[in-house]
Amino acid sequence: MRPQALSLLLSAVVTLSAASHPNPTTGAPHPVRNPASRVMLQGAWVPADPHTIDFDRLPRLPVEHVVVSDVRPQKGVNQHNYLLHHDGRFWAMWSDGPRVEDMVGQVVKYSTSRDGLHWEAPKFLTGYPPNSGPDSPHYNTRKPEGLRYISRGLWVREGQLLALVTLDEAAGFFGPSLELRAFRWNASSARWDDAGVVQKDAINNFAPQRLPTGEWAMTRRRHDYKDKGVEFLIGGVAAMDQWTSVPVVRGAGGDVTLKAEEPIWYALPDGNLVALFRDNGKSGYIFRSFSTDAGRTWSSPVATDFPDARSKLYGCRLKDGRYVLVSNANPRKRDPLTLAVSRDGLVFDRLFYVVGGRHVDYPHLLEHEGFLYIAHSGGKQSVEIQRVRIADLDAIRMPE
Repeated sequence: MRPQALSLLLSAVVTLSAASHPNPTTGAPHPVRNPASRVMLQGAWVPADPHTIDFDRLPRLPVEHVVVSDVRPQKGVNQHNYLLHHDGRFWAMWSDGPRVEDMVGQVVKYSTSRDGLHWEAPKFLTGYPPNSGPDSPHYNTRKPEGLRYISRGLWVREGQLLALVTLDEAAGFFGPSLELRAFRWNASSARWDDAGVVQKDAINNFAPQRLPTGEWAMTRRRHDYKDKGVEFLIGGVAAMDQWTSVPVVRGAGGDVTLKAEEPIWYALPDGNLVALFRDNGKSGYIFRSFSTDAGRTWSSPVATDFPDARSKLYGCRLKDGRYVLVSNANPRKRDPLTLAVSRDGLVFDRLFYVVGGRHVDYPHLLEHEGFLYIAHSGGKQSVEIQRVRIADLDAIRMPE
C-alpha cells in the first residue's frame, strides 16, 4: 500500500473512532454514560467562551417587583432569603443583622403574604442569640465570644412548618459550636417555638427535599468544611434529628480544583441526582456531580461551561417537567440575576435577565399557580421578590 493511501486509511480509522467515542468533556452529559461532561449551557446564541456573553443584553423577563424588607436606612444587613407557600400564605425568612453580614447579634426575621406581592411588616423569628444582643459588648463585632443566627430555610415536615437556622460563634465561617436548629410555627399563639437541634456541626444551604426513596436530604458543611469537604445529609424520617452524613466533595488535599461552597441538588426524571457547586476558586464556572444511588455516592465534581460569579444559586424542577436555575451567571460581578431554563435538568438552552444594574444575590425560587417568585437580596441590605409569569418563559426567544 502506498504511504499516501495508508495515511488516508489511518485518518479514516481515527475519525471513525472519534465518532464512536466522543470527547467526554464535550459530549452530552449523563449520570451514568458521561458524568465527566462539561456541557451545561448550549444554544446557537452561546459564544465559544461563555464568559464573553453580553449579560446586559440577555432577553429580559417581564417582572413584578416588591420589597419585603429594607434596612438601608439603618445601615443593616438583609440576606439569606427563603420562600415557601404553606397553609394559604406565602412565607419569607432571612438573616437580619447589624452593619456587615453575619456579625455578633444577627437574628432571623420573617414575613407573610396572602398574594406574594403585599407583605406584612417584618417580625422576629428568633430572638437575639444568647448574650449577644445590642446590650452585649460584643454586639456588631467579629468576636468568638459572641453568637449569631443565620437563616437556612423553611421546611414542612409531617404537616408542621419549621424554620431552620444555624447558631455559632461570629468570629469566622464557621464557629466550632455550629449547629443547625429548628423553630416550629405555633399557629395558636402566632409565634415560633424553639424545636431544638436538627444536626450538630452543620450548616445546610436549603431546606431538606424528598429523595425518590422517600427520605429527606440536604447538603451539609461542617464548621471546618474547608478541610473536611462538603457532605450530604440523608434521613429526617424517623425523627427530625436523625441523619446519615455522606461525603460529596473532599476538602484540602482532595478535590483541590474545586473550593466548594453553597451546594444545591435536585432529582432528574430517572431518579438520579444532580449536585451543583459554587466554586470559590478562580474557575468562574459552576461545578457538577452526579449520584445514581440516592445520594450515597457521588461522581467527582467537574467544572461545567456554565459561568458563575462565585455566588449562591438555586435550581428546581417545575410542575411542567422543565428545570430552572437562578444565579449570578456573570462571572465578573453579582449583576445581573439570571434565570436559565432546561428541558432535562442537564443542559440549559435559554438564559434570561431577571434584575440587575446593581448588586443582587442570594436567590431562592418558588413556583405557585403559574408564577415564579424569585427572592433575592439587594446589596445585602434588602429582601426583594421578582414575580415572573411562567408562560413568559415560552414567549421570549433567545437571539439567533
